[in-house]
Amino acid sequence: MTDILRFFREAYDELKRVSWLSRTQMLASTWLVILLVIIFSIYVGVVDYIIARMFGLLI
Repeated sequence: MTDILRFFREAYDELKRVSWLSRTQMLASTWLVILLVIIFSIYVGVVDYIIARMFGLLI
């Protein structure tokens, strides 16, 4: 039981040392991730469409 308590105490101490992002940085990072997901989704959709059309022409 003491090992578990020590683990949580050390984890809490470690979290106090973490350098957290500011609200502005977090929002900018979130929007960047959303934008990249949209761009990647469009890219994959276009590649999938092209490959499907190519297979359709072959068959």
